[in-house]
Order: sequence, then structure tokens, then C-alpha cells
Amino acid sequence: MQLNETVTARGTTFVFAGEYEPEFRPAVDAFIGNYEVEEEIGSASALYVDGRKVFDIWAGFRDEAKTKPWGQDTIVCMMSVAKGISGIAFNILIDRGLVDPDAPVAKYWPEFAQNGKEGILVRHVLDHTAGLPVVLDPLWPGAIYECDTIVAALEKQAPLWEPGTVAAYHIHTQGNILGEIVRRITGKRYVRFIQDELIAPLGLDYRIGNLSEADIARCADLVPTVEGTLFARKDSDPDSLLAKGFLQHPREPINVTLNSHGWRTAEIASANGHGTARSVAAIYGMVARGGELDGVRIMQPETVRDMLAEQHNQTEQMQQRPYHQGRGILLNTEQSVWMGPNPHAFGHHGFGGSIGMGDPDAKIGFSYACNKMHTRPDNGPRARRIIEAVYNIL
Repeated sequence: MQLNETVTARGTTFVFAGEYEPEFRPAVDAFIGNYEVEEEIGSASALYVDGRKVFDIWAGFRDEAKTKPWGQDTIVCMMSVAKGISGIAFNILIDRGLVDPDAPVAKYWPEFAQNGKEGILVRHVLDHTAGLPVVLDPLWPGAIYECDTIVAALEKQAPLWEPGTVAAYHIHTQGNILGEIVRRITGKRYVRFIQDELIAPLGLDYRIGNLSEADIARCADLVPTVEGTLFARKDSDPDSLLAKGFLQHPREPINVTLNSHGWRTAEIASANGHGTARSVAAIYGMVARGGELDGVRIMQPETVRDMLAEQHNQTEQMQQRPYHQGRGILLNTEQSVWMGPNPHAFGHHGFGGSIGMGDPDAKIGFSYACNKMHTRPDNGPRARRIIEAVYNIL
């Protein structure tokens, strides 16, 4: 069925569009309900069930002034949802036998074996226990946009603790390290590898940075909240691990950074993935089906099984959040990123409320993407409202 409805909330009329199968109308109603009880500006959501797209909906506006309608082809930065996408893509190398997750990183990147890093295994990077959650060299404001500069700094840096022992969310550095491994093995930059081996074969609309001018023209602006979030904490406690994770960001308001040309075009594989909810849902739908979607096999079921095996369940030190951690992917964790009632669900949230997730038992792939970023440390009520409705239907 076609969705073409309006809701007036907080003095604004929001238009809802897309398509859905009738039995999933309660999930559509949950998406609409977000605009009635939350501070939504624009968002999209999609669900695949056993390879079939059962809803693909969007609403609201691309900008804070509410002058540019969110359309079918609107893309938005989903923040750390990118970690899940890049992690899935990295597992393609493992699937092909090109990377051994139990091998040292230095096997593929010899110069990495400096200052006590010779024992860091590939799996330590994938599960955030490599001991390199921040770049200690402050470099300069805006260095975050120069991937090779960050890689060079990490190459020289010593781990903060014994690798493999302590989990600390590698906010930006996970993508830098994995990306250099990919480049050393394939000759391709990480963003190119992800496009060539994951996004393009499935015909999807998602990219890590590298937005063209045409992409930027259809991109939704992020509307971050500072008070009560990590953006405020990093400024109030400059000596914290969290604050050190942002030393290479430009010295400007975060809303300026996240909507800048630099942010949208740089290679920041852990944070600046832009795309549609339907594309993220399709990727997770593929993984939930054992690595295949629409006749395209991305990886073997055995690789999916190993990727979703729990590596550890620790309270990570960056934001003091518990995580059930898979191999480059998060596993369902009630306190931090709730992904429905099935403990086998997996995925990755993004700061501000976006999420991509799958469930191998229900064979679903789901995504919710938004531009108004919330203030909560967990994934919040907006995605949860839709996920709950989906499981009630299933």
C-alpha cells in the first residue's frame, strides 16, 4: 500500500510517504507516532523480512528550518551505524581467506608493530580491545578529515593498555586501522572496497564520506543536541578519554562540523556513512539470511555465524556502556542498544538515534534514520517504538 498521510504536531504539518504491506501497518503507525510525541524533524525507516521489503517509509524535513521535504532519495549521516556497515564489509575479506582475524595486524601492515603493538590481533580491532581508542597526538583541528594522517599517528602510537584485555569504544580509530589493513591487502581504500564489494553488488544507496555535489544536494542536515550528550561531556572534562577522542575535530560548533563539506567528503569509516534507511535495512537483511539477498551472495553462512559469535561482554571505557560484542558488529544489549526481544539480534546504532539491525532467527533487516539527534546515551525510544511494533507483528 502507498503511504500518503499528514500529521500536524508542534505547529508543523509533516507529510508521510512510502509503501508498506498491510500487515505491517502497526509499524507504520509507530513511525508516525514518533512525530506526535518526539521532537522529530525528518526520518526514514525500512524493514526486510526474509529478503522481502515489507515497508519503506519517510517523512518530515531535511533541514532544521523545515523548508526542504525529506524525499525518497534523501540520504543522512547515521554516525556510528557506519561501524556496522564497515565491519560487515571487513568480514568479506575474512570470508575470502584474505585476512585471518587471529593474526597480528602487523602481518598485513608491518610498520604497525611499533611501541608494543606487535601483539595486537585483527580481532582486537574488530571488537574494540586494541588499546587505541584515541589518537594521543593532538595534531591540528580538522585532522580528522585526513585519514592518512590519522593512520600515520596510530602507526607510531603505543597502546593505552595490554591489547585484548580492555574494551574501549574506538569512536573514530577503528575505521582508520581496519581501513589501512584493507588497503594493504587489496590496494583499495576502505571506502572504495565497501562500495565495490558490499554496496554496489546489492544496488544500494550508501557511502562512507566521498559524497558528490549531487549527493550533498539531497543530504539531510543533522540537528545535534549538545546538552546532556557526549558533546557536552567532552568539553566539560577535557582530560577524559572521551574528550581525547575528539582532539582532531575542528574547533567549531558540532552542528557546523557534522554538516560541513569536509565531514561529508572525508574518509571516516567509523562515523560518516551517509545513506538511506532502505539500504541499511537491506544490508542487515542480507546478513540475517546468511549472507545472501536477491540472489547475490556477499559472504558464506559460516562467516556470518562467526561474525555474530560473542567476543566479549564488557563495560567499555570510552562512555562506560556495556556491550555484547561480535566480530565487527554489536550484539543485542538492552542497556545500550536494544534490538528487540531476541538476544541473537545484532547491528549497530549511531549517536543521535539512528540504527541498523538484523535478526538471524526472524531473518529481518531493519533501519531507522533521523536527522534530529536525541540526548540519550542509549538508542532511545524512537527506533524502539518501531522495533517493538515489528516484533508484535512477527
